[in-house]
Amino acid sequence: MAKKLPKTDVVTVGVGWVGGIIAAELTKKGYKVVGLERGKGRSTEDYLKVHDELRYAQRYELMQDLSRETITIRHDLKKKALPYREWGAFLFGDGLGGSGVHWNGQTYLFLPYDFEIYSKTVERYGKNKIPKGMTIQDWGITHDELLPYYNTFLKMSGISGEPNPLKGSPQYKYPTKPMLDSPEMKLFKEAANKLGYHPYSMPSANLSENYTNPDNISRGACQYCGFCERFGCEYGAKADPVVTVLPVAEKTGNYELRTHSVVRKVLHSGGKATGVLYVDTRTGEEYIQEAEVVLLSAYQMNNVKIMLNSNLGKAYDPKTGRGVIGKNYAYQVNFGASTGFFDNEYNAFAGAGALGANLDDFNGDFFDHSNLDFIHGANIRYGQSGSRPIQNNATPAGTPTWGKEFKDASVKYANRTISIGAQGASMPWQDNYLDLDPTYKDAFGDPLIRMTFNWKDQDRQLSKFLGEKTAGMLKEMGATKVNQGGQKVGNFDVRNYQSTHNTGGSIMGADPETSALNNYLQMWDCENVFSAGANAFGHNSGYNPTGTVGALAYRAAEGIEKYLKKGGSLV
Repeated sequence: MAKKLPKTDVVTVGVGWVGGIIAAELTKKGYKVVGLERGKGRSTEDYLKVHDELRYAQRYELMQDLSRETITIRHDLKKKALPYREWGAFLFGDGLGGSGVHWNGQTYLFLPYDFEIYSKTVERYGKNKIPKGMTIQDWGITHDELLPYYNTFLKMSGISGEPNPLKGSPQYKYPTKPMLDSPEMKLFKEAANKLGYHPYSMPSANLSENYTNPDNISRGACQYCGFCERFGCEYGAKADPVVTVLPVAEKTGNYELRTHSVVRKVLHSGGKATGVLYVDTRTGEEYIQEAEVVLLSAYQMNNVKIMLNSNLGKAYDPKTGRGVIGKNYAYQVNFGASTGFFDNEYNAFAGAGALGANLDDFNGDFFDHSNLDFIHGANIRYGQSGSRPIQNNATPAGTPTWGKEFKDASVKYANRTISIGAQGASMPWQDNYLDLDPTYKDAFGDPLIRMTFNWKDQDRQLSKFLGEKTAGMLKEMGATKVNQGGQKVGNFDVRNYQSTHNTGGSIMGADPETSALNNYLQMWDCENVFSAGANAFGHNSGYNPTGTVGALAYRAAEGIEKYLKKGGSLV
């Protein structure tokens, strides 16, 4: 029998960016918030002197324990899904701060085109531009409506950046100056300018200078140590929930954090939730935390899993296209990257997760797609995240993968290699979706989330196009040999890391028939359940998702406060 706990105003299921932001905003206004976090607690002191690539980047110490809970994966409806038993394509963070701790800090904000992608695509190209089976739709909110929340996230996290020079691109006021330009960044920008493109410094959550935010949280500048991705920041220079929003919530006295607490279900009846059922993994005891509002603020996959296991909303059916929970799963198209090999040395050992330069000339709808077999595009970038010794060992195409020739090439090109990435948008399709696996269960006996996903011709055409652009950039930069990306894209391969940018599954929109959430991130079918993570995205852009997740969290905080005051549907 689960023990029932005293009711609170809000309970958050997960304490990463979404749970942290909303806890900070609501506790400042006097509301009581309980944060349930599946992993252990953390602070910056936990990361002191832990520049250990093997421990964190190879053995995944900050990630979810796949032996207790994972997902299953298959390419199409005819196949049986199998469990994801070793980290490969993507990494789910675990512990206080979640994936907001191990991210690189690249803080892009989605384009106006993204929020009205269906309308704007049809307006420019006609309905025939959207292929059969592609399920893009408008988000129920515009970029202009989300802009105030974007600006709040930028100020809170102290994002370092500069204006995008591309005509028609949104202009943001970054609170801190851009990071330093490395020699490689200068080379990228010079080549881009010669080609007629519009380069600018990458927007970075790694502080370029000391900064105090509007909540009076002070943090020191980045040291360019090169240990950001898959690592926590020992300096607190990289914005994460543990050093920005959670201290604000804790200071109010209105916040209670409970770690080692895995939520299994949202309890609800008659269109309203009463609370959540969770397990303390240290003792195995079950508890019911009652609340006026339930916020699903875990990682995208876990939010969808909880909704499905709780029978919240109508489960998606890929055969009919009806239903909303599990719909519009999207990933990220990262095959357009190319690697150049140079005669001159470029030592990229030092770096930061969001140190780099990029351009948007081939992102969104900034270029004409009339004669192209795809929509959207990618942010093309050079990122200098630090060449750690284990993971960085590029050699030209045709080099043997072992033996003397491999070793000689590895040594020769250790400091003569530059890669240009292309983070491509991922469109949703009727048969790419999430549901509950009928066979496999987690450690608590609940069905695992099942991911049905494969690449489409849209992804292959986009990858080929981007590979040509990134290879051309490297040749302009002076590379003597280029491994051109994007030429052969087969089936989705879960074994190789690609991106942790999973999106969709319980999306926002203007119509309860086609979306799970309204534009305050409130569930249509259960008025006191909110969810503001990447699960709310109708598709994935050519950018990293965190900036938009943060903005939606501020939007949801506003919505929850409105709900606590008057109740009912906010839209």
